[in-house]
Parts: sequence; structure tokens; C-alpha cells
Amino acid sequence: QVQLVESGGGLVQAGGSLRLSCTASGRITMIDAMNWYRQAPGQERELVASVDSLGRPTVEDSVKGRFTISKDNNAKNTFQIYLQMNNLRPEDTATYYCRWSQLGSVYWGQGTQVTVSS
Repeated sequence: QVQLVESGGGLVQAGGSLRLSCTASGRITMIDAMNWYRQAPGQERELVASVDSLGRPTVEDSVKGRFTISKDNNAKNTFQIYLQMNNLRPEDTATYYCRWSQLGSVYWGQGTQVTVSS
């Protein structure tokens, strides 16, 4: 089992920045991918950014140039996955979820709310 805990959400004005954190702990083995998704009210959950099994980061076109994803591994069986969000827009308002996959199993965090005011 892998436990995911997100933090860092909040209310920010358009043009502002936030950094989301996701702490992954537990029985971490061969990682397939680490992702950030988001879901706005009434919309489907969408992929925002990923780090693959080789540690290569990618971001979706909708946030390219504004969001970056990174990871850290400071302790055994504990990872942090960060989503740095700059130049936020009202359309970035959503609940942001951390997703972790390993050996075919998928784990989700509880989500953290990001609200961007115009």
C-alpha cells in the first residue's frame, strides 16, 4: 500500500503562484509514474503533469510554460512530488489530485483545492 497526502492548495489571485506537495509513503517499489491531475466542478478529471519511471517530467499543453513538476526522495520509502504553479488563471481552479502507480496498482490522494480569483 502507498499513502498519498497532498498539501499546498488555497486561494490566490490571478497571476499568483502556488506550490502543491504530495508525500508518498509506504510500500514503495518499482514506480511506474507519478502524476498530478485536476478536476473542476462538472468536468472530468484531467492530467496536468507527470514524472515517468525514468524520472522524466512532462506537463500538458494547457499548463505548459506555467506549471512544473518535480520529485524528491529524502528518506527511504518516502517521496515528495511537487507541482509549482505560476501565473495562475481562473480556469486553473480545481481540486488537484496526486496519483501514484507502481506494478500495475494505482493510488490517489484525497485532493487539495486550488481557487484562483480574477
